[in-house]
Amino acid sequence: MAAAAAGGLGICCNPNHHHPFFYSDLSHPLPLLHSSVLLCAQFRIRIRITQLLKTTNEYAVSSSSSSITCSSTSSSSSSSDSSGRAAECAMRSWSLEEQHQSQALRKKQLWEEFFSDPSQWWDSRSDKKNPRFPDFKHKTTKKGLWLADRFNPPWVHGRLAAMIQCQEQGQSSFSAPETSGRVVRVERLWQEFFSDPSQWWDNRCIKKSPKYPDFKHKSTHEGLWIEGWLTPSWVNARMATKASGQIRSDGGLRSGGDNVGKLCQEGRLKEALHLMELMIQQNIQAPKISYAVLLKGCTRRKALAEGKQVHALIVQSRLDSDIFLGNTLIEMYAKCGSVLDARKVFNKMPDHNVFSWTAIISAYTEHGQGEEAINLFQQMQQTGIAPDKVVFVVVLKACSRIADLEQGKQLHSHIIQSDFESDIIVGSALVDMYAKCGSIEHARQVFNNMHERNVVSWSAMIGGYAGQGLGNEALALYEEMKQEYVQPNIVTYVVLLNACASIAALEQGKQLHSDIIRSGFESDMIVGNALIDMYAKCGYMEDAHEVFIKMNERDAISWTAMIAGYAGQGHGKEALALYAQMKQEGVKPNKVTFAVLLKACGSIAALELGKQLHSHVIKRGFESDVIVGSALVDMYAKCGSIEHAYQVFENMHERDVVSWNAMIAGYAQQGFGKESLTFLEQMQREGMKPDQATYVSILSACSHSGLVEEGRYLFDSMCKDHSVIPTVDHYACMVDLLGRAGCLADAEDFIKKMPIQPTAVLWMALLGAARNHGHVEIGRRAFDRVVKLEPQNAAAYVLLSNMYEAVGKRDEVAKVRSKMTVAGVEKSNWVQLD
Repeated sequence: MAAAAAGGLGICCNPNHHHPFFYSDLSHPLPLLHSSVLLCAQFRIRIRITQLLKTTNEYAVSSSSSSITCSSTSSSSSSSDSSGRAAECAMRSWSLEEQHQSQALRKKQLWEEFFSDPSQWWDSRSDKKNPRFPDFKHKTTKKGLWLADRFNPPWVHGRLAAMIQCQEQGQSSFSAPETSGRVVRVERLWQEFFSDPSQWWDNRCIKKSPKYPDFKHKSTHEGLWIEGWLTPSWVNARMATKASGQIRSDGGLRSGGDNVGKLCQEGRLKEALHLMELMIQQNIQAPKISYAVLLKGCTRRKALAEGKQVHALIVQSRLDSDIFLGNTLIEMYAKCGSVLDARKVFNKMPDHNVFSWTAIISAYTEHGQGEEAINLFQQMQQTGIAPDKVVFVVVLKACSRIADLEQGKQLHSHIIQSDFESDIIVGSALVDMYAKCGSIEHARQVFNNMHERNVVSWSAMIGGYAGQGLGNEALALYEEMKQEYVQPNIVTYVVLLNACASIAALEQGKQLHSDIIRSGFESDMIVGNALIDMYAKCGYMEDAHEVFIKMNERDAISWTAMIAGYAGQGHGKEALALYAQMKQEGVKPNKVTFAVLLKACGSIAALELGKQLHSHVIKRGFESDVIVGSALVDMYAKCGSIEHAYQVFENMHERDVVSWNAMIAGYAQQGFGKESLTFLEQMQREGMKPDQATYVSILSACSHSGLVEEGRYLFDSMCKDHSVIPTVDHYACMVDLLGRAGCLADAEDFIKKMPIQPTAVLWMALLGAARNHGHVEIGRRAFDRVVKLEPQNAAAYVLLSNMYEAVGKRDEVAKVRSKMTVAGVEKSNWVQLD
């Protein structure tokens, strides 16, 4: 019987056999009970078994009378079996309580050990990928602590916040003697608060960090935290009683609803929810507006769990069929990130109005599901509900998100039929839609036809030009905007700075910086990020760094802009050093940060650092992202590890044209021209359309591998079959391809027949090929073309001199040097290229 009872406890009597305990409501397994704890438990069990068996009949009687049984029993079961099962049930209940007490005690001891010397613990909160991993782990014993563990003492979070505050103030952690005095002092402060709350500031609705107090005395500036580790246990109950008393004091209904709204406005969402639950328990029917206010409070704070509780109260009050509350629920779920729950509410509503459709369409639009948003709009039209201008604006935004120009044009026709085209908000949305769908001409046409334009309209049109790389047009429109006396806002300045960055217009960027300072927007973090990006892309990292240092607040985008600036300028080491500083300041990198960091590693061929970043990418869960995956492929390829590049490429769940280009360029850099061609064929078979960068890489691969005929075919196919317009880079690749193969006459003829004006780079490529193959006449003609375009190009003189030197024409070498002197080319630029 003792063995059976012990077995019912889930504890083996064999001290060498340990059983782990798992709880379904925890996201991680609880640690194993130590063997010594098990032995003590077994000893206590043997003592209690005798006592429990004496009261077996009592448990059996109470079990049957309350209709609660531990297992199914038949009417013919013997009294001894029933007694055994009752004892086993009681033992199991007692054992579980003992286990919980043991776990709570052990957690309390570990947390006290942590707070006594936090330096002996690793803080894994910012690095942990899985909730099963501990938040803190001891460096020696490897013991783990989880902040979400249900057995934690109630003072953990408050004490952790207090510890952080002490560290920031340069103080040490609390010692045991100090703690005793602080407990008394904090209890006295709470008593003072409840005796006269008017002497304290309530900061709960405005505090941005747990380290800031919930209440602060107006004179002494003493702080109080509701969840502080020294806060007396009676405080929460007193706060709830204080709030609920406001309902009872006025007779209930009206006062209760008013107080719910007041608490929500003050950010005291949990107290407001508690009041609503109390009203329902007292059979007090709260007005619909009280539920709506609660839902709005959940929306503002992105409190999905509390929002679901309010939803449950609405269902409990049989108000779930109300269309007003249904619309508010849809909005709450959408803003809290649960589109699925929003759709469930929408589908269960007996009736829909235009606000219902607007809410659900907006939900899908904001979460990047533009196709479904457009489908819902079409369903709305089928129901006969006429869309208003807000619906049109939301659907236009959906078209912009997925760049669906044809659907946008159809929507434009609906807007004209509905007589909303003259509305300034709808007009601005049309401009934005056409611009983001790439039809800048239609955007400008709508913009010009608008009878009235505001700052949103101007910003949309300027942003359209900037997004299409038409920086000069964007800046010209800004001048028109100023002539119309329209005051720019933050969005206007951001898109203008992007326009300057796209064309490296430093002087215009500096002028914008002055305008921003005069407008008082310099302290805005978004504007600061745009300024950093503009200066970095213009090559002025010192100015970018100055803006970065002066920013009052910096986020991951700020750090990423600086890192991208250094990486773009080829300063890979500086970019990686800034990443280290970013980690020290506790800023979490995003996927774009890793992409630019990997680019920095590739620029300096830092393979080992790249591998370390790869491990960080895996920890952050960004490995499946197509942007980061493409950056990894590019990094490994540029570092010469084509095997790792191919492995990452094969493991990518999704690939875009950048991923394929990185792989093709990697093989090209390693001289594997045929492999690059194979990848191009595979890319086309999978339905991926090559772009300009693809053909630059593939033509370069053909050039380095001597695949002349393949290169000629690909260049013609690029123009005729794929409608890719050749750029100077493509022509340079073809000249290099023909020059390396010794087809100098063809290369010269190719340059002369180009539809665009040849640059000095192209003639330099031909001059280099002529020097390598000893073709003096073509080399001489190429040299003349170069110096006509760039008279101070010292490299051209060097190549020509080396060419004459190679064929033994030393008199011509002397003439070249003389011409160089006459042309004023500095001797410091004279480099012998042997």
